[in-house]
Amino acid sequence: MSDKVEIIVVGAGVVGLAIARALATRGREVLVIEAEGDIGTGTSSRNSEVVHAGIYYPKGSLKARLCVEGRDRLYSYCEANGVAVKRLGKLIVATSAEEEAKLNGIAAHASANGVSNLVRLTRAEAQALEPEVNCTSALFSPSTGIVDSHGLMMALLGEAEAHGALLSLRTRMIAAFPTADGFEVRVAAGDDGEMTLACDRFINAAGLGAWDVARGIAGLPPEHIPPHHLARGAYCSVSGKSPFSRLIYPVPVPGALGIHATLDMQGQVRLGPDITWIDRVDYTVPESAAEKFRAACLPYWPGLADREITPTYSGIRPKISGPGEANADFRIDGPAQHGLRGLVNLFGIESPGLTSSLAIADYVAGLLDQ
Repeated sequence: MSDKVEIIVVGAGVVGLAIARALATRGREVLVIEAEGDIGTGTSSRNSEVVHAGIYYPKGSLKARLCVEGRDRLYSYCEANGVAVKRLGKLIVATSAEEEAKLNGIAAHASANGVSNLVRLTRAEAQALEPEVNCTSALFSPSTGIVDSHGLMMALLGEAEAHGALLSLRTRMIAAFPTADGFEVRVAAGDDGEMTLACDRFINAAGLGAWDVARGIAGLPPEHIPPHHLARGAYCSVSGKSPFSRLIYPVPVPGALGIHATLDMQGQVRLGPDITWIDRVDYTVPESAAEKFRAACLPYWPGLADREITPTYSGIRPKISGPGEANADFRIDGPAQHGLRGLVNLFGIESPGLTSSLAIADYVAGLLDQ
């Protein structure tokens, strides 16, 4: 069996769905194929659901640019489409003189990225906002918030489908072969077995699976497939009513933002993520995570000593950089990078991928228009 569609998007996470929506609303014919039985079962649904301000990323990087642009667009999109979103703000707290010095660097870095609304707070000012926070000083980011990630994905899918896009679940890409006018894509589609689909454009937005998809593209030079590392981040829930109305972050640690206290859409506190380097997809959360998280968070939340902490879930970051290396940028490669007409590969779309999703989608659409 052979069918033709203009554009195939592999991956129905938040980025893949945002790309499908961006293209469908431009009048393009789009088919999204997803190996799992539902949308957003991987990284898109296993995270903190934080809307990031764009504070930490290297100046001029895709992460910095697309996060700042995507943040404002995400708030507007959610408010216009009935997706639950809350601009709560967050405190980045220092608990030592060494960490206070790092706050100065964070503020300068944020300003270089176009995040100009950070406010430096004294200990008394921070505790006036959040009485249970322990700190020597803090930065307040009013642009940080939280979003219902599943609600966002449903809205993106609904709008894409309203403009003619199709979603095929339980459909795994096996291989793709460049042709004179696009690609032939062999897929395994549930109970229907294997079939071949033809397309003009092919977008690999498969998240954790992007490397496997890329290796299945005939003619893609192997040097255009970056290193692949898996970093698991665990989360824990905390008993009792939240003492916070904002998100509380420590000063970042190498490779991650540190174990922070965020709020879910119901106002309950969740702690995480930590970072554990793994060599295969494994979402196991060890019971020992509870006391590890308690020890990490007690310096800025002393009241956690009397709370019950329960390991709940984990997510896996699809990272390009490995242990001890500087965090890599998003990798969004079009024909100018790899030489294959009509192909866009997305690698390393970890945080702030959720925040950046609408901006990433327009960036990819721009690559296809070139």
